[in-house]
Amino acid sequence: MKKRTKWSVAGVIVLAIVIIGVTSAMKGRNKATEVRIEKVQKRDLVASVTASGQVQPHTKVNVSADISGRIVRLAVKEGQMVTRGQFLLEIDPSQYRANVERATAAVASARSQAAQAKPALTQAQRNFDRLMALKKANPTLVSDEQVEQLRTQAEVAQAQLEAANHAIDQATASYRDAASSLGKTTIVAPMSGRITRLSIEEGETAIQGTFNKDAATMLTISDMSVLETKVKVDETDVSRIKIGVSEISNSSVKAATTGGTGGSADQAIDYEVTVQLLNAPPETRPDFSSTAKIITQTRIGALSIPIIALTVREDSVKPDTALTLAKRAPAKQVGKRDVEGVFVVGTNNKVTFRPVKVGIAGEKYFEVLSGLKEGENIVGGTYQAIRELKDGATVRAQKETPKKPGEPAKS
Repeated sequence: MKKRTKWSVAGVIVLAIVIIGVTSAMKGRNKATEVRIEKVQKRDLVASVTASGQVQPHTKVNVSADISGRIVRLAVKEGQMVTRGQFLLEIDPSQYRANVERATAAVASARSQAAQAKPALTQAQRNFDRLMALKKANPTLVSDEQVEQLRTQAEVAQAQLEAANHAIDQATASYRDAASSLGKTTIVAPMSGRITRLSIEEGETAIQGTFNKDAATMLTISDMSVLETKVKVDETDVSRIKIGVSEISNSSVKAATTGGTGGSADQAIDYEVTVQLLNAPPETRPDFSSTAKIITQTRIGALSIPIIALTVREDSVKPDTALTLAKRAPAKQVGKRDVEGVFVVGTNNKVTFRPVKVGIAGEKYFEVLSGLKEGENIVGGTYQAIRELKDGATVRAQKETPKKPGEPAKS
């Protein structure tokens, strides 16, 4: 009797444990997930591209030396305003002045030789003419050898005069070259503007620009009245940029390799977009970092959902149902069996995953093209809740925490 009683008590305890476990499991199954519920509504959306670059003047000139030499005078400072034609600096002209004097003397010498060659030619030609006249009058008095000798003298005198004239041309060209180099020792402003870069000091040696362009740049003059920034925009976005941009490059700018090894690695393809700065602050300087927000598309009163609400789930619906949904709400195919969509909250607080086709993306919201109606409730957060949410789950609205004074509103 005692043994039977013990087994009865044990059975009751096991049954109670089973009932408690089943009840706990059902409670856990019916536990509502706390989510942020939002209504599908119309909003004004602005799609934009954000890119970074540096501020540069629209017009600037890098001033470099065309000759080498020590800088003996520097008349400007960095940040100074200059006007076109204003004296900037002087390179030691002594060597180039000497070259001009040497070339001047060479021109004078060549002209002197030409002056001597001209009367010699005249005299040789007269001697030849007289001899030919005498031979004509009395051929026996003049031999053929004498005629050839005087003819040769006249031809030599002619060649000497021509050589002297060519020497004048050569000496004159050398003089012009020397004078040009002397003129390049004085450098004036090629345009009006502000000196935004000064890389030299008085006493330093200027380097000829043809040898090293960067090292030869002595100063930069910039027109600060028109500023712009050049930013790099991805190839997927550049096709949507049209109005309001100063210039879009036709050739791409290849960025650094994004991954992989060898020649098979993919490269990000960017295009350089020039954006003009309007009403730039007076303290703006070249090479300031800049961030450009370029508006690509706008939608007024578009049906929209929070970006965070859009998620991806496996498409496990039956073929007939899938066909019906496809006719009613075309969905963007993400993978072989994956579709984009949102969780719609029903009147019983149970959620149903519904495929949605979206359009442009604003800062916080997607444009809805099909799949939803205005006023429907959807799960709009949190990210973790949406990630773990399953079709048919029960949800409850998240309680909003009272905002503290001065605290920005949560997005």
